[in-house]
Amino acid sequence: MHIPVRYTLRAVLVTASFTFGSVLSAQTVAAAQQAKADGAAMAATVRSHWPEGKVLTQTRPGQWTYETGVVLDGMAAQWQVTANKDDFAYIKATVDRWVDADGNISTEPGKPFDPAQHTLDNLEPGRALMFVYSVTKEEKYAKAAKMLFAQFATQPRASHGGFWHKQVYPRQMWLDGAYMGEPFRAAYAKTFNQPAEFDDIAKQLLLMYDHMRDPKTGLLRHGWDASTPAEKPLPWADKTTGLSPEVWARAMGWYAMALADTLPWFPADHPDRAKLIAALNGVAEAASRVQDPATGVWWDVMDKGTQPGNFREASATAMFTYAIARGVRLGYLPQKYEPVALRGWAGLEKQFVTKNADTVTLHGTVKVSGLGGTPYRAGDYNYYVKEAVGDDDPKGVGAYLLAASEMQQAAGKK
Repeated sequence: MHIPVRYTLRAVLVTASFTFGSVLSAQTVAAAQQAKADGAAMAATVRSHWPEGKVLTQTRPGQWTYETGVVLDGMAAQWQVTANKDDFAYIKATVDRWVDADGNISTEPGKPFDPAQHTLDNLEPGRALMFVYSVTKEEKYAKAAKMLFAQFATQPRASHGGFWHKQVYPRQMWLDGAYMGEPFRAAYAKTFNQPAEFDDIAKQLLLMYDHMRDPKTGLLRHGWDASTPAEKPLPWADKTTGLSPEVWARAMGWYAMALADTLPWFPADHPDRAKLIAALNGVAEAASRVQDPATGVWWDVMDKGTQPGNFREASATAMFTYAIARGVRLGYLPQKYEPVALRGWAGLEKQFVTKNADTVTLHGTVKVSGLGGTPYRAGDYNYYVKEAVGDDDPKGVGAYLLAASEMQQAAGKK
């Protein structure tokens, strides 16, 4: 596929606008060099193993899923730092399998997108739509994004105003949903001049921070069931707070990335912008305190370190590395957090990555963790540490590419 020169130039311009000047340590430069090589190798691996975005997801290989969307987020970030036309071609080919000439979305062959499912997960690939539209300005991508955006108006809400994570999870907010919905909504609102959306975007993110955070540790619980006793909250929910019992690393990683990716779209004068920046600072501080001192990575159950059965987890490590590095680069976080990101990147490479010729394999990503459902998931310690772990899981691969893109930019200069 031929990529017009203007697309490549736009990538270079985006990259230039995101770099920052600082006194660079040798460690930062070395990390950037490693990230450049390994990020390119991982992007090439993605293109080779999963052509046209036919990603091997948990349940629906190659279809419209948040897992594929996260891989495309990573590929887009990689393209923005390399301007490699093959990366953009990959993203566009994937989106074009889902979106027809009139902007209609098919989540799989013959199955139109159904907003009535009311799942935030299905909104995540909207980021790829917005990305391709930002480069090509083709109207079909804007139409498809508008179709997704309309779901926010009908998404069920709990009594506090927070979105249900899915129709099948009534009155529940999950941290995962912050990443699935809000960065896409913010990009859409900014691009298509919908400024009123930012009030509710902030509300969704701050509800999670204010209610799902442990005031002692600063760590956020995976889920919050706001059901009244008459509405019968699920057994995993604490009878007083409604919170799930544990701090699952990837859930908090989703939330950290949601803040880091939503803030750049926020109006500079919005009254809640400072609160969101404060939330990102709180997340960075809490995550840095439980970063494994021996390896620089993060544990699956974040605050229980070496407790029997716990394990170091790749996708969460990549997510915190990305969110913290991005927060420092864009000025939301102070420079003192840069070493946290550098340790995270070094640990990610050493603990979870193997290289063979020109390919990269990412080990150590937990395949899936959730709450409730059938079969029932209790959300307790024993549940999380027994979930399956695999290689080259798309959630880990996408987060790895995001982290690699930020580590490359950490050594940029104005």
